[in-house]
Amino acid sequence: MELILFYISSAVAVFATVMMISGLNAVHSLLYLILSLLAVGVLFFLMGAHFAAVLEVIIYAGAIMVIFVFVIMMLNQGKKTVDQERVWLRPGMWIGPSLLALVLLGEVLVVIAVGGTAETGQLVNSKQVGVALYGPYLLAVELASMLLLAGLVGAYHLGKPMIKNTRQRRGL
Repeated sequence: MELILFYISSAVAVFATVMMISGLNAVHSLLYLILSLLAVGVLFFLMGAHFAAVLEVIIYAGAIMVIFVFVIMMLNQGKKTVDQERVWLRPGMWIGPSLLALVLLGEVLVVIAVGGTAETGQLVNSKQVGVALYGPYLLAVELASMLLLAGLVGAYHLGKPMIKNTRQRRGL
């Protein structure tokens, strides 16, 4: 049973990733990326890495995606973006991501109902992860945070000249 769920989650992850890469719309691509990350979280759970699955969902599918949404909002393109959002709010645009999310929800419910997971490897708790991150991997964690900060500052500066040019055209 778990093998079938593993293959279904893998297929959802691959399909959502391909849709994310090939999407022309930033918000739609972001939604497919969230689905892909959720599917990877289910894969971690099925392989017995419960802590990694929770971190995948909370950190990547939650926090990092919120930052992406803020960057998209910060780079607002004006009326053109508002018109695009009206098109995105049609119910038909949400069928694909909703079906994939329902498949993942069904898989999680089946795993919970069956009660079995593959217990491979050793059990790692949050204290061991924290000691590792702030011990030998401290430099990597700090470099990753600086890279995220640099990306956020870069996005802000990319959006700033558009605001300045708009004010000059209005005579402000």
